Amino acid sequence: MPTGRRKAELIGRLKELGRQLELLDVVKTVTIFEAVALPPLHRLPYIRERADSLHLARFDVTVLIETTSPTATRDVQGTPTYQTLVEVIRRAATDVHTMAARNAKRIGDVDKTRPGLFIFNHFVAEDAAVMRELFDHLAGGYAAETGLDNSTLLVPLEDENADYVAINNARWDVGVARFLWQELTNKSLRNYVQTNLKANQVGAMPVLYRLA
Repeated sequence: MPTGRRKAELIGRLKELGRQLELLDVVKTVTIFEAVALPPLHRLPYIRERADSLHLARFDVTVLIETTSPTATRDVQGTPTYQTLVEVIRRAATDVHTMAARNAKRIGDVDKTRPGLFIFNHFVAEDAAVMRELFDHLAGGYAAETGLDNSTLLVPLEDENADYVAINNARWDVGVARFLWQELTNKSLRNYVQTNLKANQVGAMPVLYRLA
């Protein structure tokens, strides 16, 4: 959705519903993100070869609801406020994906209380277990090359029908232009990531966000 009145009204409404959800004892925080950069997904390895069968991650607004436990997540999904929030998004969007998840891996907390550059990296893979093992190696590379000190890997709950085997959330204290420049000029990191993704039959669809 282009930036404008309709999008501003949508984000305003989502923030209002988010504040209502935060009144629940089992909800820790509700954060609204607005995309600032989406890569050309059809050019990415693994994604390019399977684009017709994948749910491409082109989400320009993301809502992250953090609860006290996976069980609490199901309770929240049953509330009228949550259902209203999802319906508000569906009425405004051409594409929607929801996923109830748990935090499977963590490298420090992702600070969502102040502005920064956030990433939600949507992973698809032939084998979810292999992807989770690979994540440790990729995260280590990013930590060494970019100073990344925070990350959470969200994986679907056991009974969840999700289109992604995991979604990684992280934050940097840099602007989008600087981050993209670092990505483009750091050939060793890019080759390391792409080589490992290809070798393990894993695809990654990153979207960069700011706090809405």
